[in-house]
Amino acid sequence: MDTSATPPPDPAPTAAATPRPDGTGRRNTSTTGQPSAPAAGLGTGRHRTDSAAETTGSAGPRPASRRRRTVLMLLGLTAVTSATALVLGLLSWAPDPPAPARPLTSAEGERLAALRVTNLRDLRAGVRVSTGVDAARIELVGWVDWSRSLLYLDVGGPGAGAERGLLQRAGSVLVIRPDPAAVPVPAAPPLVPPTDRWRLHHLRPGSSLAPVLDLLLGLAADRPDAAPAVPAGAARWIARESMAGGPVDVLQAPLVAGTPAAGGTTAGSAAAGSPTASSAAAQVPGVGSTGSEPAGQTRYWLDQDARLHKLVTRLPGVGPVTVTLHRADRPTLQPVDALGGRPGLPRALNDAEQRRLDRLPARLRAQGGAAVTLTAPTGTETNLRGTGWLSWTARTGYLAVADLGVPDRRTLLRCDPAGLARVDLPAAAAGGGTAEAPGRPPLPPPAGAWRVSRSVRDDLGRLVDAAVAAGSVGPAGAALRVREDVAAGRTVDVIEVGPAAARLRYWIDSDGSLRRLELHTSGNAWAQLELQPAAVPRLAPVPRPAVKPLPSPARTGAR
Repeated sequence: MDTSATPPPDPAPTAAATPRPDGTGRRNTSTTGQPSAPAAGLGTGRHRTDSAAETTGSAGPRPASRRRRTVLMLLGLTAVTSATALVLGLLSWAPDPPAPARPLTSAEGERLAALRVTNLRDLRAGVRVSTGVDAARIELVGWVDWSRSLLYLDVGGPGAGAERGLLQRAGSVLVIRPDPAAVPVPAAPPLVPPTDRWRLHHLRPGSSLAPVLDLLLGLAADRPDAAPAVPAGAARWIARESMAGGPVDVLQAPLVAGTPAAGGTTAGSAAAGSPTASSAAAQVPGVGSTGSEPAGQTRYWLDQDARLHKLVTRLPGVGPVTVTLHRADRPTLQPVDALGGRPGLPRALNDAEQRRLDRLPARLRAQGGAAVTLTAPTGTETNLRGTGWLSWTARTGYLAVADLGVPDRRTLLRCDPAGLARVDLPAAAAGGGTAEAPGRPPLPPPAGAWRVSRSVRDDLGRLVDAAVAAGSVGPAGAALRVREDVAAGRTVDVIEVGPAAARLRYWIDSDGSLRRLELHTSGNAWAQLELQPAAVPRLAPVPRPAVKPLPSPARTGAR
């Protein structure tokens, strides 16, 4: 049979594009009009993938999606496991036990012995003190200047009492600026202290403030302390802590040598660290020694450079005391006028300054007189205020003086070359005003029982007498320029003249006028007489008691 005459059957339709003889390249379609399925092994890789995706899409989730879901489930399980382990760890965690207390090493003992020398070397620091408990608690905020034995504090707390307000202490002299209306919680005092209402103050025996002030000033010395003679094991290392200034060691030991305890010194004693305090401190029992009540150990927060940052102790008669020092807060402090004012660099007078001092009497006589204002802390707790006039041409003075301790009384003081005279009167009859600002003395001076004295015996008389005499003779003795200052808005040279026991300071401006005269009083404070050029009323001489006539010889013979 001839097979060549029989045509071969048509191939199966495919989805591949089979070129037509006309070259259009269109795909063949089946008789239904849909693209034919691709022939096995003839399609491209993309076509195979698309077909596979269609197939899996109809049969179930893709393999890639299944893998992603598995990974996410594993990550979530890991996170849950980690969080559970962290919580269980936190619940069962306990800090490492602190190192046990132990005796001081030699290096720690040397640092403790050098504590006071380091304070003196650093000059000053900010300080915050809390002492006492409950209603007797006193809080102090301010600064201590160990280089000048100076304290400047704001006093508060429920136990502050009459000392509530500002306080300054230089050596043994304490002045306060009371403020009964101040808030109970103290704040840092103003760097430039107020100029008014300061008064000399004496802390009463048994005051809990006195030993605390002694403690602050006693934390400085010019040589290391000797090794403390304490029972074995009494000085110990307690812990290691961190403070604002860095890491510190907490050491426990008795108060460092020379630091006064309660009852050992008062505000009237010499300040620790001063030449007169060295002998006094040797007689003061330290904490841990015999006292009115047993005293506990002291803890020191001390850094590697022997700088004290905190001190906690208990003083007999006072109770717990906590002292916190801010070593970076160390401004230069300005004592108030009653304590001598700003520090200076005393030097000899130059030629111009010496000429102004020599010409002072002639300058004052040409000026005629001045209105005066007196501020005089004298004795141990006497605070005088006064107003009046001086006449350098008549060599007289007349003042009304008030004592803050006796506000309803005035003392009228009259001065002339023959001496001083005083009379005490009620405030209303002697110019009125307040004790802080008494009125001018009455004119003419009232008649009364004037007490006359030819010699000057007290600080007030010495100051007024020196002011009147300044218009007659120049200052006697070696003179030093202490500093430059300001009085009544004018720049002045502060010139100190006289021996240590009777020092006078003349405040002389560039015109040669005397603006202030200061006297170093017997209480180691400074009294001031402000002088303002003014027209002065004519001041009558001091009244003198009538001289009794001597008995006549005839009567004597008759007798």
